[in-house]
Amino acid sequence: MKRTQLQLEEELYTTLRERAFQEHSSVASVIRTMLREQMRPSIVCRTPKHTIKDFSFIGAGASRGKGAGTISKRHDEELIKVYDVC
Repeated sequence: MKRTQLQLEEELYTTLRERAFQEHSSVASVIRTMLREQMRPSIVCRTPKHTIKDFSFIGAGASRGKGAGTISKRHDEELIKVYDVC
């Protein structure tokens, strides 16, 4: 968090203080909430878009070797082979 200083008109400060009291919060918290709500559209617009490179983990768990590709189709049969269950 960064610290900043604001100079407010007396009436605005009084209104903020009353709102903070009603919300059981601090004046600073009320100001942060109001700023966040006001700035949200511009924050969302700055969010970078995802590209295919962001999903490089897809396929990382692919089966390899003998019987690769059959496990997802015949998992019960493969499980029986591993645990020798009848």
